[in-house]
Order: sequence, then C-alpha cells, then structure tokens
Amino acid sequence: MMDAVGDVKRVLLLGGTSEIGLAVVRRLAGHRKVSVVLAGREGPGLDGAAGGLRDEGHEVDVVGFDALDRTTWQPAVAASFAGGDVDVAVVAFGVLGDAERAWQDPGAAADLVTVNTTAPVAMGVDVSARLRHQGHGALLVLSSVAGERPRRSNFAYGSTKAGLDSFFTGLREALRPEGIRVVVVRPGFVRTKMTHGLPAAPLAVDAVAVADVAVSALRSGRETVWAPGAMRYVMSVLRHVPAVVFRRLPI
Repeated sequence: MMDAVGDVKRVLLLGGTSEIGLAVVRRLAGHRKVSVVLAGREGPGLDGAAGGLRDEGHEVDVVGFDALDRTTWQPAVAASFAGGDVDVAVVAFGVLGDAERAWQDPGAAADLVTVNTTAPVAMGVDVSARLRHQGHGALLVLSSVAGERPRRSNFAYGSTKAGLDSFFTGLREALRPEGIRVVVVRPGFVRTKMTHGLPAAPLAVDAVAVADVAVSALRSGRETVWAPGAMRYVMSVLRHVPAVVFRRLPI
C-alpha cells in the first residue's frame, strides 16, 4: 500500500521489457527500494530487465504472458497480485507493426489489434477488478498521440491506440466512485528500440522524459497528459484541420 506521503511500495508493469515502462518504475521508486512485478513475454529481454532492477536493490517477481495468447492473460494478472496489493499498475505493452501490411493482411491486422487493444483492455479490466477488491490503487496507461487523429502513414497503429485510449478514458469514469485512478499518457515520438531506425518526428523525447510526465501526473492528480506537454496543443490543432488539408500534410 502507498505510505503516508504517497510513495508506492509495489508496482506492476504489464510489458516488462518496455523502456518507457521501466523508466516509469524507476521514477516511481526514486531513491527507495520497491517491490516490482514485471509481466511480459518470457525470454532474455524480460530476464535482463528483472536483473537490472535487482541490481539496483529492488525486489522483483517475473510473470510470463503472451499478448497474442489470451489463455495467458488472466493467469498472468492473478500471479501478479498473488504477492500482495499493487499500488500502481502500468500498462505499457504494444507494437508498431508493419504499417502497410496491417491494412492489407487480415492476420497482421488482427494481431496488431490484439496486442495493442484487446490484450491491454482485457488485462486492464482484470487488474481494475483486483484494485477495486483491495480498495486502492491506480492504473497508468501508455497510449499515443497517434490515436487522436490517425494518419495515412500509420492509421492501423493509430486506430488501435484510439481504441485503447477511449476504453481507459471511459474506465476512469466507471472507477472514479470507488477511488481507483486511471491516468492516460499520450506520448508523441519516443526514441526507443521500438522506433530505432525511424526518422524522429518534431518534439521527439526519450523514455525518461515520458516517465517524468507520467509520474508527475500520477502524483499531482492529472488524468490525461501528453509527452512532451506541447503535443497537447499540436494535436488540438491537428484534430480540427479539414480532411482535405490534413491529407496533404507531411506527417
């Protein structure tokens, strides 16, 4: 449970190899040692992430799940809560996919939606039920500005993030009477391994900058934030650009 000054004691990271997610965990911990559950696809990447946190003195449990295998979702959430209450659950997994293949290959489209929308929504519902049962906690969800107005270059990915964002924004209102918080974070282009090799967009940031925005929101009571903050105003303009103009923009 959170202590008297609001510091977390136990964090669940769904997407245990996510660079942004791991940066959030470290930002939440600050200079303290915390208990962390890293849930993700089993392999060297997950083991390496766990080892890095352990080297810093944190207590780490590892739970395996595959976002494409729905039979692993509920067991993973159950195992993540088996060790005690979770103060903050971070939903941080997803893939960019192949932008052109995703609108031409039904299997690729289905996989993209499953990983980016269906799995996090289903696991988020399970997590929120457990937070309600324990009587406290928060969900911190990594969305994307790509979902605010999907564009030709990545509309398949953007549409999956739009669904994710809409669901958790609504879930926030459903959980509000019970005191369970939902914070939605909308990063722009983030320099990570997932975006390696892609040309950086304007206002690009790194994982630590996104984590700073996310944790600041969690602690200050804000509910939807952009990273960097200026993206809020950029997207406000882009949402209202007429379609005939929008399709000609170099984005």
